[in-house]
Amino acid sequence: MPSTAPLLGFRRGGLNPGHGRRFMAACDPVARRFRIATSRLEETPRMTHDLLLRNVRPMGGEATDVLVRDGRVAGWGGGPDAPLEAPGVLVEDGAGALLVPGFVEAHTHLDKSLWGMGWRRHQAGPRLIDKIETERRLKKEWDIDPARQSARQVVQSLRMGTTHIRTHVDVDDAVGLAGMEGVLATRAAYAGVVEIETVAFPQSGLMVRPGVAALMEEAMRMGADVVGGLDPCAIDRDPKGQLDVVFGLAERFGRPVDIHLHEPGQLGAFSLELIIERTRALGMEGRVTVSHAFCLGDPDASLVNPLLERIAALDIAIATTAPASRPVPAAATLRGLGIRLCAGSDGIRDTWGPYGNADMLERAMLIGLRNNFRRDEEVEMALDICTRGGAEVMRLEGYGIEPGCRADLVLVDGESLAEAVAARPPRRLVVKRGRVVARNGVSLVEAP
Repeated sequence: MPSTAPLLGFRRGGLNPGHGRRFMAACDPVARRFRIATSRLEETPRMTHDLLLRNVRPMGGEATDVLVRDGRVAGWGGGPDAPLEAPGVLVEDGAGALLVPGFVEAHTHLDKSLWGMGWRRHQAGPRLIDKIETERRLKKEWDIDPARQSARQVVQSLRMGTTHIRTHVDVDDAVGLAGMEGVLATRAAYAGVVEIETVAFPQSGLMVRPGVAALMEEAMRMGADVVGGLDPCAIDRDPKGQLDVVFGLAERFGRPVDIHLHEPGQLGAFSLELIIERTRALGMEGRVTVSHAFCLGDPDASLVNPLLERIAALDIAIATTAPASRPVPAAATLRGLGIRLCAGSDGIRDTWGPYGNADMLERAMLIGLRNNFRRDEEVEMALDICTRGGAEVMRLEGYGIEPGCRADLVLVDGESLAEAVAARPPRRLVVKRGRVVARNGVSLVEAP
């Protein structure tokens, strides 16, 4: 059984001393449960970093064997007629399954999930502000503990094949930094099986809530990876003020930006133009993501096309969740312009809505449905958005299945990639840095 120090020391150095005690209080139960859940596994060869996958089909191609050494893909070779040999290495028979890179959940909210809390009657009204106010109230009434709940969603994501997560974490005057403390605890506890990137997210507003700007700065000092923002006009009604804070923090801490932009039509286009201008003025090309960007789904091409040209020129990324209820950016158009596009589940069974299961294969299907993708190559594009697209936006080092890449891999049954998206079978095997962490749809680690 591993010692407490490595698990809990992951983010100590980045903590403000004033938050250390609260952080450790959140971290202890999560890390303790994680150690108990994995203690049996660490005594088995399944948790080694060397692995031989026999009879797998990389990205739906010809069957081959894939060797993993020291947590990285060492090479491909052999096959059913001439199997690759690696004496002493754990062998897993892929039985002709598809081999794809680990899924990238590039937009979610780990601290909000109700996963494992039983079914709760959903109460939120139709407007964005209704959902925000309902959530602020229910977080306290229902004891939505961010450490516990984020750990539960992480384990659910893991069994679905996700190996990397970018999560937006609420920072506001109702919860303070509790969400960030809880998610950082989960990140530390599960560091060996999933990689988590945190966005400090002013969900209730930045300028309209006194003190939130200071909390955002403190969240960055605690170790948040990305500076978040939200609807500069519709929520804060002060676009200049919000973007001053967001980009100011990004510049001061050397962090990228990921801004929620729900604003539709002309209003969204106005806010997006301001974001584009800040990106250009501060030389932040390639370091800004706009999440949702519903205004880019507007049918008015004269509104959208000039924005897309500027976004492409500044290498601004777009994150989509492919919701059914709002206009969404056209995935094929963005890809055709070279715009980096990633995807995520958004909230998963939280106070905002009852849906979601952390399955990025299902998200690929929803992207396909939302974009009317029918041909196999179009469906494959949807899957690519949920894998390599997320890796490009998060700037993941060594992502992929080629020799030299980190061995974050998923085996899934199917005749083709398109069939895997359409059928969404249980993941046969999930591998993180050469370790088997889930098998046949069951995670080999547990949640609190």
